Amino acid sequence: MKRKTMHWLIAIPALLGVAVLSFAILQPIRVLPRIALAPGYSLVDQDGARLTSEGVRGNVVVYTIGYAGCGARCEATTALLREVQARLGEVVGPGDVPVRLVTISVDPERDTPEVLSRAAAAAGADPAVWRFATGEAGALKNLVGAGLRVYYGPDDEGGYRLDPAVFIVDGWGILRAEYRYRIPGADRLLRDIELVVREARATTGIGRLAYEAAHLFACYPTR
Repeated sequence: MKRKTMHWLIAIPALLGVAVLSFAILQPIRVLPRIALAPGYSLVDQDGARLTSEGVRGNVVVYTIGYAGCGARCEATTALLREVQARLGEVVGPGDVPVRLVTISVDPERDTPEVLSRAAAAAGADPAVWRFATGEAGALKNLVGAGLRVYYGPDDEGGYRLDPAVFIVDGWGILRAEYRYRIPGADRLLRDIELVVREARATTGIGRLAYEAAHLFACYPTR
C-alpha cells in the first residue's frame, strides 16, 4: 500500500507538469494581452449626454481618435468602424457582452453635439452601438495624449495633425489591444474583438481558470 501511495505521489506532480507544459506549448486558448488599465474619462456625446468610462463598464469598447472636420485623414478609421459595426453579428451572439464603438473628437471648440450628430449620421453610425464624443481640451489631453499616448496638435490649416490609432478595452476597463500608426483591417479587428468576447463568456469555474492559465503561458505577438 505504501509503495502504491508513493507511486501516486510521484505520478501526480509529473502528470501536472506534463499538462502545464502541453498547455504552454500548444496554447489551446488564444487571448489578447492585458496591457494596462485604460484611462478614465467623462465626455459629452452627439446627443449632449454624458459618456463616461464607468458608464461603458461591462462592454467591450473599440475607440478611435478624430474630429468632425478631419476629412480624408479620418476616412480609414471611419470606414473601418462602419464595417465593424455592420459585421458585429459575426462575432457577438445573444447573451454575449455588448460591443460598443466610440470615436473621440480632439476638436472640442467646433465639435458641438450638433456637429458630432451630423458627423455620426454621415458615418452611418447606429447610435445604439457607435457614439461620437468630445470633452474639455485639458481632459482630452489627459485622455488622448497622456492616457492613450496618441499625438495630436494643430496644423497650419486650422485642423489637427494626429496619429491614427485604434484601441480595444474590455468590460473590466483594461486595454487589450492597440493598433498604432497603421490601421488594422476589419477582419483582424473583428477577430480580436471576438477573442475578448469569448474570454468574457468564461466568467467562473474551469473556464475562467483556463483563461487565466492562457494568460500565464501566452507568448503575445508584438504589435
